[in-house]
Amino acid sequence: MDYDAQTLIDAREQPFVLIDRNYTVVAANRAYRVAYGLENADITGRKCHELSHRSAVPCHLKGEHCPHVHVMRSGESDETVHVHFDAQGRPEHVRLRGYAITDAQGNRLLGEEIHRLPAQTAAGPTAVPALLFGQSPALLQALQRLQVAAQTDEPVLIEGESGTGKELAAHSLHRASARAERPFITLDCTTIPEALFESELFGHESGAYTGATGRRPGLFEQADGGTLFLDEIGELSLQQQCKLLRALESGEFRRVGSNTVRRADVRVVAATNRCLEDMVRQARFRSDLYFRLSVFTVALPPLRERRDDIAPLARHLLGRMALRPRPAALGGAVLAPLCGCGAACWDISPQALALLQNHSYPGNVRELRNILARAAALAVGGRIEASDLLLPAGESATLDDAVPASPAEREGACSDADIAAALASFRGHRGRAAQALGISERTLYRRLREAQRGDNPAQSARDTPRRPSKA
Repeated sequence: MDYDAQTLIDAREQPFVLIDRNYTVVAANRAYRVAYGLENADITGRKCHELSHRSAVPCHLKGEHCPHVHVMRSGESDETVHVHFDAQGRPEHVRLRGYAITDAQGNRLLGEEIHRLPAQTAAGPTAVPALLFGQSPALLQALQRLQVAAQTDEPVLIEGESGTGKELAAHSLHRASARAERPFITLDCTTIPEALFESELFGHESGAYTGATGRRPGLFEQADGGTLFLDEIGELSLQQQCKLLRALESGEFRRVGSNTVRRADVRVVAATNRCLEDMVRQARFRSDLYFRLSVFTVALPPLRERRDDIAPLARHLLGRMALRPRPAALGGAVLAPLCGCGAACWDISPQALALLQNHSYPGNVRELRNILARAAALAVGGRIEASDLLLPAGESATLDDAVPASPAEREGACSDADIAAALASFRGHRGRAAQALGISERTLYRRLREAQRGDNPAQSARDTPRRPSKA
């Protein structure tokens, strides 16, 4: 029985495209055309990476996980999180589900369904702009894990250094889950005394101990139906871990001073900046609690491992600062920043960006935000210069090396062989290769396109003599 392929894919509610082995889009459904404001003539015949990523080469050459590669090789379905561009040309995070589809001639196609993730733009303590902003493979992998975990009700362990956004990740996970309308309760495990742990977690009755003047429900009870976030769980003592484990396994607890057994339906998300596996081996963390918490583990990358995100993240954070409302005492809800120069928005010089990209960030995204807030207060005329960043003197001393005087000099110092070697060194990751070569990604894309229009890029790289690099 014959079917009309276009009618079948138009029946899908989510945007959906069919892609051949050569990355060419052969069909798109009505939902895709509406979502991205395109006609069929603007879609079919184009490369998927050009259409969705504004990229001259497939995404797997940038170090990203590519459903196209997996499906074409194995025939099995695949899922990942990517950054696409919306109808206005703005980057947005999407979850992709890829399926193997066979056409009438027996050729394998990729059927790709696109789930557009909600933009995190709301201000306030639940906003997660710093976490969700970025395109590095390490960040996208973490987002993918969060999305998968959000579809379940199992405990999640979020690992990452201080300042990587663990609490923001937990908020994002909660909002993407079926518990989004229920409470999100946080327990900071670094601040709670041993003697008050049970009272804080499970509550107490009046007179249960000196100072307990009234009945009080604990955080476990307050989170009923929602999410309990245990921040820095590696700081709990073994005795505290034991009490927590009993409640997690049974869902039952008693308030201090009460014999009544209570129950709470709680989804637990824990976070730590320590390696709990090492702590288990050292007998400093209970193995049964570790395995109870780590059904899903999400590792948030430190900022030094996502340097390609630093420049766009800096501009994004500066934009968020410009939309911060003034306190009511200083004029109410006027969306304007408070800074020494009085600017409503900020530009940032190439020299300042170069220094930011070379910084090590022991405090990660939180440190970047603080650096920018301080620089914005010092900037003259709304332009942040390298001197406004107040970074360590040793880093400022490398400024001349970090920013060559002329873009033409940077490009001229790179032969095709240099480019091929850099791409091979970074496994096709163009952002890192461009950074190592001292050129922009746009310049690298252009050089790659020029090579593709001539000989095979690999052959061009072999045939082009290596030029001596400038000192």
